[in-house]
Amino acid sequence: MDVLDWTRLQFAVVTIYHYFFVPLSISLAASAAGLQIAWLRTKKEQYLHLTKFVGKILIVTFAVGVVTGLVQEFQFGLGWSAFARFYGDVFGPTLAIEGMLAFFLEATFLALWYFGWDRLPRAVHTACIVIVAVGTLLSAFIILAGNSFMQNPVAYALNPVTGRAELTSFTELMLNKVNLAAFPHTISGAIMVGGALLLGLGVWRLAADPAYRTLARLGAWLTLAGGALTALTGDHLGKVITEVQPMKMAAAEALYATTSGAPFSVFATGKPLPEFSLEIPWLLSILAKGNPTATVQGIDDLQAQYAAEFGPGSYVPMIPVAFWTFRLMIGIGMLAAAVAAYYLWRTRKGREAPRRLTRWLPLIPLLPTAANSFGWIFTETARQPWIAFGISKVADGISPGLTSSEVIASLAGFTVIYGVIAVVWLRLVRHLARQPLVPDPAEADKPEPAPVY
Repeated sequence: MDVLDWTRLQFAVVTIYHYFFVPLSISLAASAAGLQIAWLRTKKEQYLHLTKFVGKILIVTFAVGVVTGLVQEFQFGLGWSAFARFYGDVFGPTLAIEGMLAFFLEATFLALWYFGWDRLPRAVHTACIVIVAVGTLLSAFIILAGNSFMQNPVAYALNPVTGRAELTSFTELMLNKVNLAAFPHTISGAIMVGGALLLGLGVWRLAADPAYRTLARLGAWLTLAGGALTALTGDHLGKVITEVQPMKMAAAEALYATTSGAPFSVFATGKPLPEFSLEIPWLLSILAKGNPTATVQGIDDLQAQYAAEFGPGSYVPMIPVAFWTFRLMIGIGMLAAAVAAYYLWRTRKGREAPRRLTRWLPLIPLLPTAANSFGWIFTETARQPWIAFGISKVADGISPGLTSSEVIASLAGFTVIYGVIAVVWLRLVRHLARQPLVPDPAEADKPEPAPVY
């Protein structure tokens, strides 16, 4: 492996690890807000206790997400300074605004919400967690706009003097067609991840308090609804990606020849793929263009087209990685939704889920987390060799003078830091889940500030 390979590996590790916590923060904030609103409307104490429980998990997750996000921005400067210099005028506003949202809007109102119990009026206190939930959505939208620029560069002009890309319209950057398609898809995946965590924690603690059954079923409904929305939004995103990056869709199917009525391979073997495949007729044409007889460009024709347009070189991504991550993303996501649906069916009308199911359900958060990770691996690797499609290649973005030993050393340091963070997060979540959902009466006897409701 050369310095480029090590730098790409470092970026993948840092980004994927950070993204473990991003969808959780988004979905947990929305869940806490929804539970608190349900408590205000119904006055049921179980919603109050569940709101506080989910809120504590959110605070731990949010803190870890901020720390891992800082590491991610640090490694931009360490490994990708050429990229940062060239695109700094485009990415700077997005990172600055997102940073203000995360550090000021979300963090401030999350603190007000946590310390404001029995101190703020109910409506104001509830508004705090709603603002946090809205803030997470705004942060996601703005950051995705930066990533969407890499998929479909818009709203920029190349300065002939400095040789840098300069932002021409912040609004156009935000309204990039890829961003408008990727945002709902990303949020749908986040709903799945957060729902699966609530389902797993609820099932794990079923014996401790009947309210955990409500939490488990809420998590199952979120996982199922998130799965359905992910499929719908993913269909739209696939059509947009086919329009702006046809090579990515061709790589997802390992489609070498331009084909009308292109099939979709559920499974394939051979080198390169597919030598033998189990196909669903016309499905790729439907996914790519919404028409079973539509023509989908193949890898060979696209390679020739790009070589003529951009110069000699290979413009074909790693086909096996694109092929299998695309299927793992879809398959694992469908499995998570199916497990959630099965749990809802088996627990309808107050019934108990079979023990063989509840024994393994605490592990269900791993499924949508894996599906999200495979989705991002597909999104980023199938764009190769471009760092920003059609403008510059990945090899042009790494820091000048960077050596493999420097990247390996920093990657090892990041791995140690992330390992510690993972242990801390897991221990804290487990500790919070093991605490009584209803406070101990002895604790309740302690004097507290008088409520202002």
